Amino acid sequence: MTTLQLPPLSLYVHVPWCLRKCPYCDFNSHALAGALPEVRYVDALLADLEAELPQVWGRRLDSLFIGGGTPSLLSAAAVDRLLSGIRARLPLRPDAEVTLEANPGAVEQGRFEGYREAGVNRLSIGVQSFDDTLLARIGRVHSADEARRAAQAARAAGFDNFNLDLMYGLPGQTPAQSLADLERAVALAPPHLSRYQLTLEPNTLFHARPPALPEDDDLWRMHEEGADALAAHGYTQYEVSAWARPGGCCRHNLNYWQFGDYLGIGAGAHGKLSLPAEGRILRYAKPRDPERYAAAALAGAARTQQREVGPAERAFELMLNGLRLVEGIDLALCEAHAGVTAAMLEPGLGEAQARDLLRLEDGRLVPTALGRRFLNDLLALFLPDEGGG
Repeated sequence: MTTLQLPPLSLYVHVPWCLRKCPYCDFNSHALAGALPEVRYVDALLADLEAELPQVWGRRLDSLFIGGGTPSLLSAAAVDRLLSGIRARLPLRPDAEVTLEANPGAVEQGRFEGYREAGVNRLSIGVQSFDDTLLARIGRVHSADEARRAAQAARAAGFDNFNLDLMYGLPGQTPAQSLADLERAVALAPPHLSRYQLTLEPNTLFHARPPALPEDDDLWRMHEEGADALAAHGYTQYEVSAWARPGGCCRHNLNYWQFGDYLGIGAGAHGKLSLPAEGRILRYAKPRDPERYAAAALAGAARTQQREVGPAERAFELMLNGLRLVEGIDLALCEAHAGVTAAMLEPGLGEAQARDLLRLEDGRLVPTALGRRFLNDLLALFLPDEGGG
């Protein structure tokens, strides 16, 4: 097998509490009423990281992402203690991207300023819509005005780099309403904008009691009109659901999509690590229940469900993640970071090219416009055989 090379390393920190669970959300999130004291949870996070260190000695973090849940429910003091503890255990590159997710209605400018002073240099704000009626239909606790004020507060607090999350295909939404949401978002000049279609995920309230969603023709119109509007405003699509102005791409997410390594700490967090000396790649998870997680982390044994990622599974994971990128997958990185060669991707590669879903261009596998539209069909060509390594 090809000798593996170390890819960049990121750190994901999961904060599992929200003011209220949204009916469409399948993330590991819990109502704030049952939250652990933030001191105990930060203690658990740092103990969890401490236990991960032996497998990443000598490495530095390229990015750090605090997600949830609603991490902006943490006080600025807790975030400062968390980031200080992380830096004391694992060095960050001088230009490391440090992102914190925030929800409107759970922030104010003073708290944003505290996060900035603690070392956060990027915010991701979960707006979803600027229409109060639509926000109510998807169970969001904030208003359109609070969403606008959150973005303005981020800028005022010194965050030149921030993302706004938008959804389309909401219950009862029209293409005109979807486009209006986009125009309101662009007016706030975010360097990065995530825009994705509402889907009904298993184990959510919406899956159990499905709302009436827009017809397929309207959904496609929302998608196309949104892409055209973003391009007209100077945004470039670099991933299926992500647009950015120059310099605004999310480096943390790019590391996921390019098969980079990442530590995961927090309730329900996942991680992926390369061990080149052993020729192995591992994936693992942490307990989902916050109390059970905290107890395990403080005992130095939070990692669960550890498994090795075999060659066939690596090939599929590369395609699953990398083909989300408009620029596609660098075959040289596939071999260096995963030990996967072009030959290992056959016969799916040949079939994908024959169906005009994928092209080989300057050493990269690049999805065509048709491939991006029918991404699930493209990915299905690379599913590993049952029982494969």
